[in-house]
Amino acid sequence: MPVRILLVLLVPAMLVPFFPEIAYPVFIMKVLCFGLFALAFNLLIGFTGLVSFGHAAFFGWAGYTTGGLMIHYAPKGLPVEIAILAGVLVATAIGYVIGALAIRRTGVYFSMVTLALSQIAYFFAVQAPWTGGEDGMQGVPRGHLLGFIDLSSDTAMYYFVLAVFVLGFLAIHRIIHSPFGQALKALRDNPARAISLGYDIDRCKLYAFMLSAALAGVAGSMKALVLQLAALNDVMLSTSTEVLLMTLLGGLGTGWGPVVGAALVLTLQNYLAALGGVVTIIIGFTFVVCVSFFRLGIIGELQAALQRRESKKQHAHSSPLVETHSETSGR
Repeated sequence: MPVRILLVLLVPAMLVPFFPEIAYPVFIMKVLCFGLFALAFNLLIGFTGLVSFGHAAFFGWAGYTTGGLMIHYAPKGLPVEIAILAGVLVATAIGYVIGALAIRRTGVYFSMVTLALSQIAYFFAVQAPWTGGEDGMQGVPRGHLLGFIDLSSDTAMYYFVLAVFVLGFLAIHRIIHSPFGQALKALRDNPARAISLGYDIDRCKLYAFMLSAALAGVAGSMKALVLQLAALNDVMLSTSTEVLLMTLLGGLGTGWGPVVGAALVLTLQNYLAALGGVVTIIIGFTFVVCVSFFRLGIIGELQAALQRRESKKQHAHSSPLVETHSETSGR
């Protein structure tokens, strides 16, 4: 079902650059980047049950790496693909370090370890001279894709971001429905049974953490190119909590929930920006309402409603057959 929805949405998504007055391409690109970031986070929390407060480190440091390479080496001919790959590798390496130190803990202890280590990454970003400190890296050049496609054009950049999002979405869908994905679900639902079946739970958790970090790195690198900015805010705790909010609003463990949550949060931030700090209160109120009345998230509740409707239809079709069988038996 998620892939079918992707194919349906791909058609209007391809038309976005032709209607900038309806859908601003740069804003849609930002939604796609954060949507992929939320999907990467959902891969961890939704299918392994691990709550990380350190994903901003992967997202932000991938952006710093890609941005720094593009600023200093793109004029010398460095391909943008190499800069993105370097950002993903840095995010994966940080994911390995944080994951290796955190996976042996469970529950709130796991979350606190990821929080502490991500704060170290944040303070390093503040102090490192080449990150730009609180100003970040500004004026990141987008470069040329495949050596000849000029990404300084918003249209070309949009289609590149859309292609990366689609590939990331399909990769996550494949991971979830692979034997490895089934193992992650087993670890989430019943760790003791998973161990008895022979799964190495620590290794599975570490691999899942690294995959999530790598995909978050893809999102961070793309975001730095889209906005031409690698900002300090990207490695802050607020970014980790924001992606958690996006995932919970849209629907934990669902295919499209994190993307819907990202679109909702970014839309509120964009259109209510004039209100200043009040927008945070509004987003918080929205979260409270969703948690109180839509505990499965927006997409989760829709899926549950459709399942209830389907089960009622099946029950309605089966009831006459049961009654007929009862009458026949009575005779």
